[in-house]
Amino acid sequence: MGLNRSEVLSEERSDGLGTVLSDAPGGVLSDSQGADGYPTPARRVLDTNIVLDLWVFDEPRAEALRVSVETGSTHWLATAAMREELARVLAYPQIVKRLVHREMPASAVLAHFDRWAQLQPDAPKAEYVCKDPDDQKFIDLAVTHNAALHSKDAQVLCMRKRLERCGVVINPAT
Repeated sequence: MGLNRSEVLSEERSDGLGTVLSDAPGGVLSDSQGADGYPTPARRVLDTNIVLDLWVFDEPRAEALRVSVETGSTHWLATAAMREELARVLAYPQIVKRLVHREMPASAVLAHFDRWAQLQPDAPKAEYVCKDPDDQKFIDLAVTHNAALHSKDAQVLCMRKRLERCGVVINPAT
């Protein structure tokens, strides 16, 4: 039996993981409520490695984020290019090996993307440019939508202060 949304939000607030409840930029969960009485969902952009952590590697540190996406507490913003990158990465030999081990087809991971990601048009280039051009699309989308950006990529992490000036928080607590 699954938890309903209010139970999950309650648990997130008391889980001891430093859940952020504020009106801060970067799409972190806020105390403001929508018309339905629930907190306004956080807007988040997830890079490909984070998506792999959620549904291929079952990374324990990503559990709160996965639950947030699957319960609607997070609006996961993505583009068609991000889905294409995920599909390409799912064919890498080391990822295929993991999928085979888990008896999970790549299509199952793409089905998670299709179910939970809210597709957006490609975003215009942000003020700040990443050294890794493959990461730029994630930055551009986060800046355009004033969304949090979840990434483990060193080229993105080193841009933390610059992106904060654009209202983007890197890896906020969920």
